[in-house]
Amino acid sequence: MMTRTRPFLLAAALLASTALSALAGEADDQIKAPVLRASVNVSGDIVRVGDLIENAGVAASVAVYRAPDLGTTGVLPAAQVIATLRSHQVIGVDVRDIKEVAVTRLARAIDAKEVGTAVAQALEHRNGLGDAANLSVSFDQPVQDLKFDASTSGTLAPTSVRLDPRSGRFDVTFELGHANGASPTKLRYTGTAIEMVEALVLTRNIDRNEMIRAADLQIERRARAELGGAEPASREFAVGMQMRRPIRAGQALKATDLAKPDLVQRDQTVTLIYQTAGIYLTTRGKALEAGTDGDVVSVLNLQSKRTITGRVTGRGQVSVDITVAKPQQSSEAEIAAPVAVASRLPASATTKAE
Repeated sequence: MMTRTRPFLLAAALLASTALSALAGEADDQIKAPVLRASVNVSGDIVRVGDLIENAGVAASVAVYRAPDLGTTGVLPAAQVIATLRSHQVIGVDVRDIKEVAVTRLARAIDAKEVGTAVAQALEHRNGLGDAANLSVSFDQPVQDLKFDASTSGTLAPTSVRLDPRSGRFDVTFELGHANGASPTKLRYTGTAIEMVEALVLTRNIDRNEMIRAADLQIERRARAELGGAEPASREFAVGMQMRRPIRAGQALKATDLAKPDLVQRDQTVTLIYQTAGIYLTTRGKALEAGTDGDVVSVLNLQSKRTITGRVTGRGQVSVDITVAKPQQSSEAEIAAPVAVASRLPASATTKAE
């Protein structure tokens, strides 16, 4: 149902004395009868006879009304329209049971959303910013919906773009072209642009070395600046990892905040594994520091009471490669001697009793 707006003004003085009456003077078999239109669209500020009726003939260009405001619709009773046409010598109009005539003035509308999108596209990839779709734009002043003449069919074209990369402050000027050759309309906007990313946010406080569960995480859009230039952690990567440092609830997680879970804990009793080609020996040790898979940690050999270093290779396991062991870490009596004895015995030899 069409909304009624204020009645548009009758242009009583427009060409009243010069209207033509050609329709009344021509033969019925040579011209079609004029027919009233129930709905009219105009692009200018004047409503003419040819807009209101079909088959207007030479009277089509006669101006009879001022058009409504841009983008609005005015409604008049059909009887009033017919009376106006008669005053301009346009007669014999077929009303076709039309009770009222709605006249809409077409317009090029630009709303706040379109302006925000245009600003984001103008700032895209400028001074380190990312894609336009990830930019959150706020304006210094509320952006009003704009309406222009229907001949304004162009897009918002940026002619001047300034951006402060530290504060995100922008100053962008656009031009809006007109198909009728009129000078472009200039529009200027200032405000702040912030690049947003999808980030994992903790739902509770988590201490250092504490394991992360799926329930500890939720996804929110956050300013990239919160991550300090680091990549945001993904849910697939984060679940099952542990924290490198304590982080409070509500903070966004960076990939660098996470580490593989420790397989060896400080002061934990671990299995020390000495191995080289053809030799595999194990003994007990006490971890002097925590470590995850692949970390090099210090371990106290509980049998020799010597501190050695090895690489974490499993939960509660530290491996020492005899071929690369340093003398100050592993003595010959502890490692080399048993290996040498074992290597001198052929596979088929048997040991004789003394």
